[in-house]
Amino acid sequence: MDGDVESERHAISEAVSIVPYDAAWPTRFIAERDRLAALAPELIAIEHVGSTAVPGLAAKAIIDIMAAVASLDVADLLVDRLTASGGYITSAEFNRTLRNRRWLMRHAGGRRTHHLHLVLAGSPDWTECIRFRDVLRQDRDVSEQYAALKHRLAAEFGDDRDAYGDAKTAFIASAVRPAG
Repeated sequence: MDGDVESERHAISEAVSIVPYDAAWPTRFIAERDRLAALAPELIAIEHVGSTAVPGLAAKAIIDIMAAVASLDVADLLVDRLTASGGYITSAEFNRTLRNRRWLMRHAGGRRTHHLHLVLAGSPDWTECIRFRDVLRQDRDVSEQYAALKHRLAAEFGDDRDAYGDAKTAFIASAVRPAG
């Protein structure tokens, strides 16, 4: 048990590290998607998002999953279920800061393996995240610019995940802004 606690502690404080694309990432997503569908039939949709969902894109080696829920009450029920028996951990304090979603994480060997975002179906958070993933998949120039930004930000903010994430916000907003 102490090894599990130490592994969890290490995963929580793990520095941001960008690695080359791994062709196994889609398979890892599919396996986790299928596991989540069995554990949580209330999920309306389960999508692979983030950089690991974009072929060829360097990323943190963490499978980002976004799952649609009908309400935050359903999300909270699932947080309880997935932390009790689904291998996920979460931060109640962090989740209280989120308006329209909940966040969970899986880890192994002291490293993050999956991030799960429970998001209100059809919400702006849902549509913006899917749109950004699709832009990265379809526009190689945007994908390459994003990879360069992530490498620079990981070098600058590697020990501060919040700062790293916040520093990507303007790029993401510009990438999903409608042309014109």
